[in-house]
Amino acid sequence: MSTNPKPTFRRVLLKLSGEALMGEEGFGIDPKVLDRMAQEIKELVEQGIQVGLVIGGGNIFRGEGLAKAGMNRVVGDHMGMLATVINGLAMRDALHRAYVNARLMSAFPLNGVCDNYNWAEAISLLKTGRVVIFSAGTGNPFFTTDSAACLRGIEIEADAVLKGTKVDGVYSDDPMKNPDAVKHDTLTYADVLDNELKVMDLAAFTLARDHELPIMVFNMNKPGALRRVIMGEAEGTLISKSAE
Repeated sequence: MSTNPKPTFRRVLLKLSGEALMGEEGFGIDPKVLDRMAQEIKELVEQGIQVGLVIGGGNIFRGEGLAKAGMNRVVGDHMGMLATVINGLAMRDALHRAYVNARLMSAFPLNGVCDNYNWAEAISLLKTGRVVIFSAGTGNPFFTTDSAACLRGIEIEADAVLKGTKVDGVYSDDPMKNPDAVKHDTLTYADVLDNELKVMDLAAFTLARDHELPIMVFNMNKPGALRRVIMGEAEGTLISKSAE
């Protein structure tokens, strides 16, 4: 397949799961993975791509178990939001060490730690080539970081949300359990809903659909996959209004 000489996307919202930062570790952040991701993001910036970034917090805190044990859901979600700030701080540091200018914004005030989220300032920073990391989710409990990624993607007028996962796209079934599962190259929003494909939670997905924000699902652990997605090469699964 021929490579497009120009990037397919001009401004993207890159969504990474917290688990992606663990690498081979069972918990926390693997410095090698962090540095590799920073280098891949640097490649995009050097191509003139504007990059917004949302990182989950599942490598540090998951409230599901504690919620089942009786923890208040709001408290658990606040703890999860703080975990995304920790990951954001780590990624900002990795980007700075890779000589990439980055700014960390939080959905709620954390004076002395990072900036407060400001929509207009975020767009201005992106236009000057800075990577903007959006942390603390939407700032509200009961919303996932997928919802935060779609919300911030719409607000900054991103061309697409790039969802980095552990698999190389969207399959007809769980490829880990079903060896006959088929990978989709393109899907429509209707395909995902009709077939109940697990791309992201329903609130996040319908938000993207209603604003016609394309979603690209790809394997962030696969070296070079992010660049290939940006260049429009055969990588991952593109979900959009039409499957063309």
